[in-house]
Amino acid sequence: MQTTAPTEHTLLEPLATSSGDEGLLEISLGPHHPSTHGVFRMDAVLDGERVVKLKPVVGYLHRNHEKIAESASYLASMPYTDRLDYFGSLTNNWAYALAVEKLAGIQVPERAEYIRVITAELTRLQNHATTIGFLLQEMGASGSPLMYGFRERETILDLFEALTGSRMMCNYMRFGGCRVELPSGWLDRVKKTVTEFPRFLDEFENLLTSNEILLARTQGIGTLSKELAIQGGVTGPVLRASGVNYDIRKVDKYGIYDRFNFKIPLGEHGDVYDRYMVRMLEMRESIKILEQALRDIPAGPIIDPKTKIRGFRPKPGEAYGRIESAKGELGFYLISDGTGNPYRYRVRPPSFINLTLLEDMCRGYSVADLIVIFGTIDIVLGEVDR
Repeated sequence: MQTTAPTEHTLLEPLATSSGDEGLLEISLGPHHPSTHGVFRMDAVLDGERVVKLKPVVGYLHRNHEKIAESASYLASMPYTDRLDYFGSLTNNWAYALAVEKLAGIQVPERAEYIRVITAELTRLQNHATTIGFLLQEMGASGSPLMYGFRERETILDLFEALTGSRMMCNYMRFGGCRVELPSGWLDRVKKTVTEFPRFLDEFENLLTSNEILLARTQGIGTLSKELAIQGGVTGPVLRASGVNYDIRKVDKYGIYDRFNFKIPLGEHGDVYDRYMVRMLEMRESIKILEQALRDIPAGPIIDPKTKIRGFRPKPGEAYGRIESAKGELGFYLISDGTGNPYRYRVRPPSFINLTLLEDMCRGYSVADLIVIFGTIDIVLGEVDR
């Protein structure tokens, strides 16, 4: 019998091994594929064009984020969080800051809390707008919907650049508040963006929501039941599209979210169309939150003056801080042994957890549907392979 050197594929569980699998075709999509959102691979077994089995293959972008953080000071790890979900740098900052603040019992000034909400909801707007643009691109649409989404994203990135000095890997949060005061005129620019954004949403919906091609490609496709979504631990728009009323902004009321009046959009069928619509409606709710935050933001300090940033050594203990990022529950779990570095540092990334039910969502659908279903999970590989 001929023997061969072990390959990467031999490390995976074989997909087509049962006696009833004769005639099925096993294919690999990725890791270098325009529809896999980075270096991500799917091993699929097909019966014709129908997906019979599917196995996500991750690890191509492993960055050792968690182990690096255990070798660095608490503050030194803050810039690394920017690079987890690079569409949500500021929300990543907030989740990590929240965990450290719980660990050390640090209080955050009122003004800083409002700034955190404003930056988080701006992040949600630009994330969802581009996610929907990518979804249409993967359906075979021309580049227009994606470019419209990126146009709005660029406007928000202009605001982030003015605030943090960076357009993409923004580093602004600090334990006990924010790094610097808002630039002069920045809030006025935010108000202008928030005022104009609903017009974009109206145009975007008129272009897409009732489009017969979008309806045919999304309704009844990639359904995920409420029960399976809960069992799988998925969160964010994917969970809410299945009809589960769970949003950490309402459940934990972290920061000052309990002060704002907003609704949680829910789907009925858990299909691709519901995941699309939940994101569209969430952007409208983010506008409501931003309008209230901009109206009520107080004057005052942006960081707790008692917080000791340099030489920061929290008492021994453990804490878990979590937020509702644009993709779902983003959490940081920290254990302190009283030194300047975390003894344990663990990230709970929504992109990775939400991938676990990809096979259940794709089984029985076509290869073309697979790409669209995968797009509605909205992953970023920097967060998957942390």
